Amino acid sequence: MNKELMALTFSHMSDNDISIKALADKIGFSRSTLSRWLNGKYDSDCTCIEEAISNYLHVQPTKSVAVSVVEDMNVTAPSIKVAEEEKEVKKTIEKKQIFFESTDARSILGVCSSCQQESGLGIIIGRSGLGKTHSLKQYAKLAKKAVYIECDDMMSCRDLIQALERALGLPKGAGTNWNRINSIRDFLSINPGYLIIIDEADKLVTKFTQKKMEILRGIYDQAEVGLIIAGEPMLEILIKNYLNRFANRIDFYLALRGLSKSETDRYLSNYDIDHDALVELEHRAMNPTNGCFRLLDRTLNNVIRLLKDKGETKITLKSIQQASSMMMI
Repeated sequence: MNKELMALTFSHMSDNDISIKALADKIGFSRSTLSRWLNGKYDSDCTCIEEAISNYLHVQPTKSVAVSVVEDMNVTAPSIKVAEEEKEVKKTIEKKQIFFESTDARSILGVCSSCQQESGLGIIIGRSGLGKTHSLKQYAKLAKKAVYIECDDMMSCRDLIQALERALGLPKGAGTNWNRINSIRDFLSINPGYLIIIDEADKLVTKFTQKKMEILRGIYDQAEVGLIIAGEPMLEILIKNYLNRFANRIDFYLALRGLSKSETDRYLSNYDIDHDALVELEHRAMNPTNGCFRLLDRTLNNVIRLLKDKGETKITLKSIQQASSMMMI
């Protein structure tokens, strides 16, 4: 962990009277994640959160600056934590976390980081609504040299090549597809360290054509680049059945599981919720038929909107039922 950056963060919070929760909202992480990092108890890869904090503070901390800051502050992490707890007030309806660090989210960020560092090929599988896209976009937003491309059914080979050029900041190439692909390979070979994230990749392959996936495989084979392909469970089946040369190159595999009960409760911990309402929200997050993070999030959005209109703060089963009347479940 970057001790110098921690010291600068403590100084910024102290000088500007900013709570841990307020700072967490500004950088797009949960309060618990930022608190663990500030107290040196963050077990996962710190790269994303430290880059987010550095971007927020607009500084590149050095050891000499950090030491003087700590001496001037004369304050420790535990005292900041105590001060934060003293500022806790009665739970109210407030904004949701921009990025919730679930087990799946941490795993996605970890696979992306490994593929980028080792120029590996990774595949991330999960049904719709489990948070693939949001987590992949979060990594691409925070990591240097990480580009994100979302595919759709209408994409041709030329469209995919153009999307790669645009994501990498290259001008639109001229000539044949082969010439343009070679230009992309040359760029990635000269500028190693990139990670290309292909989301909804299941839309690029069918039993009748695999050309678009072969384009990606060719770029991966001939350039110093990491590659992530993500999609719904059908993607794994299609690759195993029709893309054996792609399948035997995969270095990292991740199948998403969805939210656990403890994660759901942690996500809802900032809200005043009665028991029946909590049971219903847990069901919407975890039931095997259609339960997912997206359904929980949509429900919570509508409930918060309804309660704000009424000037209430407590989430009840009745408020969930009323909010659900405008949803297709």
